[in-house]
Amino acid sequence: MERGRQRTRITGPPQNATQTAAESSADDSPSLSPTGLDVRFTLDHQPRGRSTSPAQAYLARPSVDSRRSSSVMSIMQIDQIISDDRMNMETYGVSEIRDGFFDALFLKPDPVNPDEVAERSKAALPKEFEKGHPLSAKHFLPRQLHELKSVTRKVATTRAGIKLLKSFLAFFIAYILCLIQPVHDWLGYNDYIMVVSTIINHPGRNFGSQVDGTVGTIIGTAAGLAWGYVGILISTSTSDALKASGWIIVVVSAVFFAGIAFIRSFFIRLYQTVLCAGIALAFTTLAQTNGNAFTWHKSLQYGIPWLLGQAIALAVNCLVFPDAGNRLLAATFHKSFNTMQESLVIPRPRDTGLRRRLAKTFMDMSLAYRDMRIDITITRFRPNDVRELRNSVQGVVRALLSMNTDTELFEDWSDTLEITVADDAGSESEVEDSGRKVARALSGPTREVIDCWRKHFGPSADVSSDLVPVQLRMQNSLAAFDTAEDHLLRSNDRPETYADHGQAVEFLVFARHVRETAGTVVNLMAIVQDMHTSSKRIRVNLPVYPFGKALYRTNAQVRHDRGGVTAGMYRATFAEIAKLIETTRSTEKHHPRENYEAVTEPEDCTVVESIIHGSPASHKDRLGYKLWKLMRRGQGFETKYAIKVVILLSALSLPCCFESTYSWRTPYDAWWAVAMGWIMIHPRIGGNIQDFFTRAFAAILGAAWSGAAHATGGGNPYVLAVFAAIYMTPMIYRFTQSTHPRSGLVGCLSFAVISLTLRDDSSGTSVTLQGVYKGLVFLIGTIAPIIVNWILWPFIARHELRIALSSMILYMSIMYRNVVANYVYFDEGKDPTPETIRRSEMLESRMREGFVRIRQLLVMSRHEIRLRGPFDPIPYSCLAASCERFFEYLISVRQSALFYNPNYIRDNPVAAEKLHSYRRDAVAAILGNLYILAVALRSERKVPRYLPSAAAARKKLLHRTAEVAREMEEDTEGYELERQKTWSDIYRYSYNASLTGCVAQLEELERFTKLIVGEKKFERPAKRIEDDDEDTDVSPERL
Repeated sequence: MERGRQRTRITGPPQNATQTAAESSADDSPSLSPTGLDVRFTLDHQPRGRSTSPAQAYLARPSVDSRRSSSVMSIMQIDQIISDDRMNMETYGVSEIRDGFFDALFLKPDPVNPDEVAERSKAALPKEFEKGHPLSAKHFLPRQLHELKSVTRKVATTRAGIKLLKSFLAFFIAYILCLIQPVHDWLGYNDYIMVVSTIINHPGRNFGSQVDGTVGTIIGTAAGLAWGYVGILISTSTSDALKASGWIIVVVSAVFFAGIAFIRSFFIRLYQTVLCAGIALAFTTLAQTNGNAFTWHKSLQYGIPWLLGQAIALAVNCLVFPDAGNRLLAATFHKSFNTMQESLVIPRPRDTGLRRRLAKTFMDMSLAYRDMRIDITITRFRPNDVRELRNSVQGVVRALLSMNTDTELFEDWSDTLEITVADDAGSESEVEDSGRKVARALSGPTREVIDCWRKHFGPSADVSSDLVPVQLRMQNSLAAFDTAEDHLLRSNDRPETYADHGQAVEFLVFARHVRETAGTVVNLMAIVQDMHTSSKRIRVNLPVYPFGKALYRTNAQVRHDRGGVTAGMYRATFAEIAKLIETTRSTEKHHPRENYEAVTEPEDCTVVESIIHGSPASHKDRLGYKLWKLMRRGQGFETKYAIKVVILLSALSLPCCFESTYSWRTPYDAWWAVAMGWIMIHPRIGGNIQDFFTRAFAAILGAAWSGAAHATGGGNPYVLAVFAAIYMTPMIYRFTQSTHPRSGLVGCLSFAVISLTLRDDSSGTSVTLQGVYKGLVFLIGTIAPIIVNWILWPFIARHELRIALSSMILYMSIMYRNVVANYVYFDEGKDPTPETIRRSEMLESRMREGFVRIRQLLVMSRHEIRLRGPFDPIPYSCLAASCERFFEYLISVRQSALFYNPNYIRDNPVAAEKLHSYRRDAVAAILGNLYILAVALRSERKVPRYLPSAAAARKKLLHRTAEVAREMEEDTEGYELERQKTWSDIYRYSYNASLTGCVAQLEELERFTKLIVGEKKFERPAKRIEDDDEDTDVSPERL
């Protein structure tokens, strides 16, 4: 009867026979509430065992027998990582008690097994790697055919077709108006600006985003025209200035472009504003100029068509299938509920893909709520209600991520199995297997609670939307569960301690997680019910997002249209993580020990904190620090982007400096090269080789299609309209909805501008040649930014991936330090507060998002060509997966530490002094290793072969803890309460297992980091020494 046997786990239950201990996760980690009895899941609870509530009896300090048996179980777990024959546990009574330095053990690392890495990478790689390589010529045509079928089905069956209809309709109306001769005569040669206006701020978005874009584009256009007017006034102010008017215009334009480049890179919300400002400036200073003074007629030729285009787009947005702004939010909630419902199929093996979708759901909920608050919305729900709903959904997701779904609790335990156990006195007694007893008591109530989740989480078409019966059934199910659990824990024949009954502990922890998740579901149902009863009228919600933060955020459609979503969100996510960590560090207070000899005046905390945190001591220092921060920020990517913009656009503007170029730059609209350069140069990402050819092809295709339209009908407006409908429908879809919006934008602008300007050919040049020249202008403006981005500070996904992994390892070291300081070894009376828990959960949420961004970077690396050979993503994916498992164990440690309180060690000065050096070594070994690995990845330096062994340090700590527990056995009467072996005992098992899991994953991190950057061996003199080590370094290729 294998299922009745006790299992000792390090990293969770195996999925199959081939899964190693290090591949499992900390799914058995407890969540924040040990009771799960609260209907409203908030942070205002007090952890059991640290409050004066009657429930304190359930979290009593474990007895010495419990401590000893739990230590034995923990030692058994650490023995699976490091055996006794690899280290010498004898210290001969010598111990190190200094503060600061730690005593490390260096053990020979295990070799890396390539087959094991290859097997593990199958589950670690993102699902995009299951498809053919994007740069493979073999899979190009099949992939395009598949995409065509997918797009056709999507447009025909989903709201993507409505969105495409709105975007195309606005363009087509403006295009038809330009083809009408009276309208063309009224607007003049630049009537095509009306079409460009409908493309830039297309109506395929919600009402609030459309209004925001309309206002922003008009302001930007006005600013560009005004600055161009200033530049022309300066260039024609004197006779000397008139001689160098072209150079003056270039300089004035460069100043303006540098300014709006800074704004474009800093404030994403103003993207549409600065984009239109740059286009208007290029038109004002470069189009149809020959040293003549500026006339208001020219600005009206640009401004009036732009206003008409915005009016058309706004009218289409409001009249054709209007979107009030809550559809995206509803779709996000719907997708989130589907993902959560899928995750409630229990029991089931660990599903890495499903867990990743849950993590992405957690991230998408925050993004959708932020999009709602940032724009005008017309909905029945208040933003505060949506915020509560978002928090509740994220609470359910957080609980589901902490649950181990691979359980044997629901197997058939009806048959009775008697086992014989020998007690300390040598007598034998027959007792029922503890795991079997727990399963028989809790399997029924737990299954009933899960059934309440699955049947009423939708609801589906055959389930009523009335929540009251569901809430009543859930209350009855929870009451039955609580009764069964209380009866089990109060039974007289329970084990003396659960710490050495691994299977029973797993069942209890799983059932407790089900109970806690049920509490979050009850909370979610209550909020949904409140929103359902209070949504009686339609509300107009104005933007309520803080203005300072809103400048760094924008709506979903603008994020899509500007391109580079992955790169931009990756940078923003890691910036938020760094900010949260800096906030956490700024709130930490360092309290030195009174006998700490290095501090001469321990009572003067301000001096100590000033030294530690580097806070300024005078006004001069504060000013200098601010100046340093400003100069440091000036070295960031924003300044580099502004330099690239100035170099690129100044080079493209050079033809206006020479009078001899007027004869060809004006008829061929050469100013569009500058405008396209400004549109296509992205602050974050420049484009890979695939983008280069795709965008160049789009520019050429638009010009060729324009020439074909004119050649076919001789400029007939009906033929032009037909050609425009055929070409622009797929191109607008590519711009507004595909994952390659910038190539779609190039194709749209190329066709719209060239096809409408070829009608006014007065030079006698053939239409075909005119189309070639104008197409060449668009081609140069399209590919020049890509080349500049390749040369100057390029964005390389594989390098960013390495830096991101380095940052994540460093962040985990800081997070580990905070968990140890705030939740494990905190001072007396400094228990974790609700605010501390809230900050920890916020940081954990951002860290989860960080892992999502890392996987996206891993996918981006497939689109890049590497001259030294193909990029191998396997070590990076394995390292990212190990980082994520370490992170999950760290969450488990924090959650378990809330309810397991080792006061018998911390509050006893004798015990604390005995364990001080061991605790220091265990913590410092992990922190040191994480820091070394992070620095090695960032600087691309090889990892030393021998690193401090965290497993050995933890094993020494566990052995010493067991010895201290035995020594304290005779002094435990005053520590024990009436109920000694309940949840505190169980959470102690989970706490120790999670810490041991962190140690196991740390070895995985070291192994995969060495695969990426290599392993550094000892450098010895050039003499022959018989040793296993080689004289040369080990490169990643040899491993």
